[in-house]
Amino acid sequence: MRRVVATGTFDLLHPGHLYYLEESRRLGDELVVIVARDRNVRHKPKPVVPEDQRLKLVAALKPVDLAVLGDLHDMYRPIEELRPAVITFGFDQHFDRETIGRSLRERGLEAELVRIGAYEGDRFCSSSRIIAEVLDRHCKKP
Repeated sequence: MRRVVATGTFDLLHPGHLYYLEESRRLGDELVVIVARDRNVRHKPKPVVPEDQRLKLVAALKPVDLAVLGDLHDMYRPIEELRPAVITFGFDQHFDRETIGRSLRERGLEAELVRIGAYEGDRFCSSSRIIAEVLDRHCKKP
């Protein structure tokens, strides 16, 4: 069995998230998704949707076999437990492949690292675009 692990925050689910997970799932027999903990999201604004709700939503998506929350202190702990053959990253995730690869090897882990390309199919394929549109439609001053 070829296990694939995808990671992300998955705030305000949109078609870009679904594309990322579908493409990740195509790379193996099982897709496990690690959903970022609220407390660990530092590279962008804190999620709007709490982690327990984001976890439930991601787990309910058709391409996902299992969804788990990330570790509060060590982002590699779930990887050590899951031992995936492939780890995927979204096109806009701020992970450096070489750094991740080196950290995995230091822990005795081997996994193919794959960056999934951007999804261009729909207008609302990013959380920031959705937020901007909501603000524009509903928060304009008269």
